[in-house]
Amino acid sequence: MALIVQKYGGTSMGSVERIQHVAAKVAGFIARGDQVVVVVSAMSGETDRLTKLAKEINPRGSAREFDQILATGEQVTISLLALALETQGVKARSYTGWQVPIHTDAAHRKARIQKIDPERLMADCRLGIVPVVAGFQGITGEGSVTTLGRGGSDTTGVALAAALKADECQIYTDVDGVYTTDPRVEPKARRLDKITFEEMLELASLGSKVLQIRSVEFAGKYKVPLRVLSTFKDGPGTLITLEENHVEDPLISGIAFNRDEAQLTVTGVPDRPGIAAAILGPVGDANVEIDMIVQNVAADGTTDFTFTVHKNDYERGLEIMQRIAAELGAKGVTGSTEIAKVSVVGVGMRSHAGIASQMFKALAAAGINIRMISTSEIKISVVIEEMYLELAVRTLHKAFGLETAPV
Repeated sequence: MALIVQKYGGTSMGSVERIQHVAAKVAGFIARGDQVVVVVSAMSGETDRLTKLAKEINPRGSAREFDQILATGEQVTISLLALALETQGVKARSYTGWQVPIHTDAAHRKARIQKIDPERLMADCRLGIVPVVAGFQGITGEGSVTTLGRGGSDTTGVALAAALKADECQIYTDVDGVYTTDPRVEPKARRLDKITFEEMLELASLGSKVLQIRSVEFAGKYKVPLRVLSTFKDGPGTLITLEENHVEDPLISGIAFNRDEAQLTVTGVPDRPGIAAAILGPVGDANVEIDMIVQNVAADGTTDFTFTVHKNDYERGLEIMQRIAAELGAKGVTGSTEIAKVSVVGVGMRSHAGIASQMFKALAAAGINIRMISTSEIKISVVIEEMYLELAVRTLHKAFGLETAPV
């Protein structure tokens, strides 16, 4: 017997037929003797619909009232799934976030979980009852409903698994695991049997959409074994777990990419202490997030300062840089929205030299120019022209042998 927390997303709960399918899947685990706690999202598109309604009434309304509205989406699906489980002969009981309760801070629409009281859920499990918990929501110490923001249901599932000391947290979605890269770009992409928390965090932060960063961080912090599976296709999925001793192979676990990058360069900046702060400070003050940074000092005593931002922030960043360049006496500002970031990720990089040169040689052989480079212990990212993105992904996938499973 195992205690398993299963999370089903909006696509899995998107219709009556799909909810009945989830109920049958849960019933199968109960039949084999497992204890199961289920976390669900609202029906696909429901949160967006509720947000649109609220904004039509009052686009600048209080975040507290928005949370009160948005939390109703999951209240529908927990009850529908509990009813569906009853038709499978499985006892079930639905819980909103505040009925568990899941305690959060008061940062409405992006609250963070502070504590979970698991006693009610554990008591249900002992009695053979399946608790069905609303993801994405909690309650403050003052009794206000909160929502957890993007990826909140995944975070709820992992947090409950940690609180219950579950044997595994299973995240059911519309893909059957974590792949070496996006199969829509590289058809030879391969599903990984295992990947470390550290690698998954890097992939998620670099553009992989399989899991939200917060849930992976939570799982790594509390050492919760995390498995990604498909609701609609049977299979073992991908286990996300602690780094193992035999990390010598493979060198690279996956390739991530991001099309939503833009580049800004301030040229001919006087090279003196404090210049980086003078350039980046106003950008941060405008709530524009900066990703990669490169500074090149020229022989004439000036420097070119280049950094990347999200495409949505490009125009605002350009306007700020033009003002700052004038104040600093820089030569000018250039920029581009036609770039992309490609990254190779793998814990094996720690113990192997030559990964960067192998990456750069492969891109050069494909005629792909590199604009910027960023590295960490287990990843190398490059900025290239967006038109070469898919070619770069396929080239690197082949160069590192990712289409072939390790022996």
